[in-house]
Amino acid sequence: MSHSRDPLVTEVTEVVDNGNCSGCGVCAGLFPGIEMTLSADGFMRPDLSERRNAVPREDECRVFNRVCPGKRVTAPPADQGTRHHEVFGRYVQVWEGWAVDPEVRRAGSSGGVLTAISSYLSMKKRAPARVVAMDSANPSRSVPIQIMSRAEALNAAGSRYAPVSVGAGPLDELSSITGKPCEVSAIRATRNDLPAGPVLLSFFCAGTPSQKATDELVGQLGHSIENLTSSKYRGDGWPGQFVVESSDGSSNAMSYEDSWGAVLGKQLQDRCKICVDGTGESADVAVGDYWASDQAGYPLFADADGRSVVIARTPRGLRLVEECVDAGILEVRPILLDDVAKIQPLQVKRRRSLPGRLLGRILVGRSVPRYPGYKLARTFFSNLGLNLRAVGGTVRRNVRAGTVNRSR
Repeated sequence: MSHSRDPLVTEVTEVVDNGNCSGCGVCAGLFPGIEMTLSADGFMRPDLSERRNAVPREDECRVFNRVCPGKRVTAPPADQGTRHHEVFGRYVQVWEGWAVDPEVRRAGSSGGVLTAISSYLSMKKRAPARVVAMDSANPSRSVPIQIMSRAEALNAAGSRYAPVSVGAGPLDELSSITGKPCEVSAIRATRNDLPAGPVLLSFFCAGTPSQKATDELVGQLGHSIENLTSSKYRGDGWPGQFVVESSDGSSNAMSYEDSWGAVLGKQLQDRCKICVDGTGESADVAVGDYWASDQAGYPLFADADGRSVVIARTPRGLRLVEECVDAGILEVRPILLDDVAKIQPLQVKRRRSLPGRLLGRILVGRSVPRYPGYKLARTFFSNLGLNLRAVGGTVRRNVRAGTVNRSR
């Protein structure tokens, strides 16, 4: 079968061309002849050039259409013992929490919870945990790595607001995987929601910025990519700063409010703007910032000790959090998700206005992923004004960007 007639190539290309690829990398992990590379616009995208040497399998398209988050994200099932929240979805229990180890807490982006859990699991199970860290060979970039110790976990701690494909590569023989919500939902789908295998950890995500945004920040701070020796987006205190260092020993920093608010958050990939799950519903445990906030619910960025929202999404996740508390790894106290919603206005608005943004894309002839189980029709009508404005805004942005598909 020639490359041009390979049905999987057609499916993957359609996802990419419609702006529905999240860069998760699961297709590269599952199918021969696909590799994830950085595209011209600064995002991780599947490179299909080697598919001409691959032998297509009969079930590839069926599997791809089930697991690719650019095609489909299915709401996690309401298992026995789980509850459901309008914004945050499936959960068993929720806490405010942080790492007991003060060094881990300071190194992490918001309390060091994910760093503490992944380190604990890697040492307990004597199996590597997959996390994201700075690329030592190219410090402006981010890559998935395997950790096996507290020291390695500390070295990798802190958010990486950059394109990276956690789903690319073997998934077995890992103690845990920490990834974006889209990556975790795709990985979960590859395992047919089986409870065995790596523990799946995720975090509240506002979208993936282009690599170009990081490069722009490096330049704004007076450094060059070629001479960079280190880049950190957050950590070393909360909320942390964007910090870069160069080979001449110089170091400069920018506040999280300025780095995310003025640059990173304004260069997000298209798929993130129609994301159904920004809070890691398919994970076993999901973690987010538990911000101090103003009266409107918007975060205050004053330095403080990191605190996290910790959500056990599954019974397995509940057992893990309780085990970490008993082992002196985490400290937690129960909170209500309705209170979390008050300090996460972006996640609330994005979830409630998603149906309008999806409809706007459909009206300009672009395909959108399917989101079965998320009750989007109900969300549309219960937030009608918000969604009608989202329809209009989406159509206008697509017209201005020239992304209207007039052939559909």
